[in-house]
Amino acid sequence: MPTTLKNFIFSINVILITLLFVIVFVFTTYLHTSLAKKEATKHANAVSKQVFASMYQVMKKGWSHEELTAFSSSLKDNFNDTSYSIDIYRGRKVVELFGVTHVPPKDSEIEDVFKSGLQNQYVHNNKLRNLQPINAKQECLKCHVNASIGDTLGVIDIKQDIIDIIDETFWEYVVFFLIIIPIFVIAAYIASRYTINKINVPLTNFNRQIEQINSMDDFKDFNPKETDLNFQELNLIIANVNQLTLKLKEIAVDKDLLEFEVELLDKFIITSDVVKDWKEFVSELLHDINKIMETFTLMTMFRVGDDQFELDIFWHGVPEDGIKVELENFIINAIHSNDKFEDSSDIIIVHTIVEHNHCIPNILIKEIEHQTKTLFLDTPKIGGIVGISVHSEIIKDPVRGIVIDSILTTMANLVGSVKAINKYTKDLEYYAAHDPLTNLFNQRVFSDMMEYEIKRAKRHEYPFGLMVIDCDNFKAINDRYGHAFGDEFLQVFADLLVKTKRDEDILSRYGGDEFTIILPECDLNGAVAIARRIAQAVEKQTLVTPDGALIGITVSIGLAIYPEHSDNQKELFVIADSMMYRVKQEGKNGVAVPNSDDILSIVKEQKEKSAVLLQAVVNNHIVPFFQPIVPTGDSDIVIHELLMRIQVGDRLMSAYEFIETAEQMSLISKMDLMVIKNAFMKIEAENYKGYLFINLSPKSLIVSDFVKNIITMVHEYNIDKSNIVFEITERETVKNFSVLEKFVQNLKLEGFKFAIDDFGSGFSSFHYIKKFPIDFLKIDGEFILNINKDEKDRAFVQSIVTLAQMLKVKTIAEFVEDETIVTTLQEMGVDFMQGFHLGKPSKSFMKHD
Repeated sequence: MPTTLKNFIFSINVILITLLFVIVFVFTTYLHTSLAKKEATKHANAVSKQVFASMYQVMKKGWSHEELTAFSSSLKDNFNDTSYSIDIYRGRKVVELFGVTHVPPKDSEIEDVFKSGLQNQYVHNNKLRNLQPINAKQECLKCHVNASIGDTLGVIDIKQDIIDIIDETFWEYVVFFLIIIPIFVIAAYIASRYTINKINVPLTNFNRQIEQINSMDDFKDFNPKETDLNFQELNLIIANVNQLTLKLKEIAVDKDLLEFEVELLDKFIITSDVVKDWKEFVSELLHDINKIMETFTLMTMFRVGDDQFELDIFWHGVPEDGIKVELENFIINAIHSNDKFEDSSDIIIVHTIVEHNHCIPNILIKEIEHQTKTLFLDTPKIGGIVGISVHSEIIKDPVRGIVIDSILTTMANLVGSVKAINKYTKDLEYYAAHDPLTNLFNQRVFSDMMEYEIKRAKRHEYPFGLMVIDCDNFKAINDRYGHAFGDEFLQVFADLLVKTKRDEDILSRYGGDEFTIILPECDLNGAVAIARRIAQAVEKQTLVTPDGALIGITVSIGLAIYPEHSDNQKELFVIADSMMYRVKQEGKNGVAVPNSDDILSIVKEQKEKSAVLLQAVVNNHIVPFFQPIVPTGDSDIVIHELLMRIQVGDRLMSAYEFIETAEQMSLISKMDLMVIKNAFMKIEAENYKGYLFINLSPKSLIVSDFVKNIITMVHEYNIDKSNIVFEITERETVKNFSVLEKFVQNLKLEGFKFAIDDFGSGFSSFHYIKKFPIDFLKIDGEFILNINKDEKDRAFVQSIVTLAQMLKVKTIAEFVEDETIVTTLQEMGVDFMQGFHLGKPSKSFMKHD
């Protein structure tokens, strides 16, 4: 917790004075001790000289031995009550003449003085020792006949204990300093109080000014310059506060603006009701924003067709005709000058009045501030502009303009999102039931309508017909002229069907180039008549190909009538679909109607096929076959493709015989896993080390635990993940692109490889090779079959090979049926080949030579 300035200054003063006291105390104590020692030394010198002088006088008079002894004893007695002790030591020559005296034994220091004949002083453990030599002079030789001038006859040892002197004076110093400490504390308190008062008074006034700020106007009137804190450093802080205040005044905004922005953010909760009544929602937004600033219009513009846009202009009040027209012209000119809308030919303008009792003045468009926000969504293809037109003095304020820009951008985003979701929701509702290419009903709606029509026909006891229509040779046309022309082909064909059918008939695109028509209240004769009319109309239709040639269209049509042929929905479709395939087998361009034998045969075959599939799954009669993929050069890479067969007694069913039924019965994913497991068992048993290509059904990709099961089997049978290559068939999976992308990423991270099957057969082939980490390209066999007969096919294959080489992707040619194709592919640089000429599918892996 932060302290107050008053306590801080007082504490600092006390700390400084205490520190000063300690320093002075330590210094003076040291000085006192040194002086005491020095004084004691001087005093000891004086005493030793006095003793020496007294002894010299005694000896000079020629005192007897007894008199001298008495003098020494008297001298000691005189110093008994002092800190001094005196001992007189006789030298060797004196002892020879006068004998030994009772003194402490000589130590090394006394011996040194005897030897040197020089005075010496020592201080040890607070005791002072002064050693004074008695050196022989001329007059001394009268008594000391055995001595010479300069001999040391004795040593006077004077000792003084100075600790008592130091201790006594030390405590006097302590008492003195204890007396003056309160004086220092009082002085510190007075100094800090004076300093604080110099600051507190102006600070209190400053705080009072701040407390009075309750609005933007109060803040603008606030002037810190009037505050003087009496100190230059503190006034510098106030000057910086003043600079900060000036900057804040430049960016501060009104509270009501911020509150409105917060309320606007609350409106970002977009509910289904908001989306459904989006115009009412936008009207409320425009009403709310006018509480803060005058806003004339809010507009939205979104694409509603290929080159058609809908422009909604919301007016806060009723505009005068002049400004209404002028704003329309302004917006249209702005749109046409934008590159994104230069091709737009049709703009529908819708005006909405929010407040009918409020009139908008006739002002110039140039006086209006326009704020626009543009957004384009890739999926679905929605393009739009949301714009807000503001006319208010508030926008001229640069401070508030920042928040206003934020509000306008927020509103633009909000309105754009609501409008986009509104359109997106409508599109979702539409495309949930319609095919996006032809705008016909899709397969799901067809199934629902069939179910409904059966119930209605049964209740009212009338027949209805089902027609299955397939375009003849569409795959060849689509592959030869490309996806764009194929789309145009299907759109023309769909429009033709719409014009030819009856108004009450229900037309759907079942998938690919296959269409269905439900014919309510129609018997067999009526259905045949309608079918022939459609076939004749289609036969007359021609299209111009990209290379300028004309091609015609023919169709194969199969019919089934409820309840004459069946009263079951699935059986009706299977019968009509089988009739359509019969027409194709018999030469195409015709109409087929089933007879009783056909119905029995079809139903029986369907039931038998379903029973066979169920039996095969239950008993694991899913047999893996392996077709070799051979390198064109000297490569030692071994590759096989996994194919599925079903063991039915002594016969093996190929995939084309059961794949459609398996998908209808939702067995295909389980069968895929079973054939992969059986193949892995074969790999382990034969110790196969080459690559295995696995072509999965698109429906397997949407099974949530499919990847998990694959990985489990890989670990169970010790399979090298890098040797497993999953084939992606572009034509079948393009509608599940996001699912496919997730599938590829998950398995690629696990270490598996990928190949594009039938590369070049669809419009997304190049998109796939760019999007996915592909290791192999399998070139569509349709191009390989005619590679030596059609220059276009040859050129297309060569371009694929060149692209793959640049991307470091290996190429595989399918449908290699003779040696001339092998030679051509080797010359072109294709890496691998596959076809019956090189090896047919077998139950075991074929070793390459």
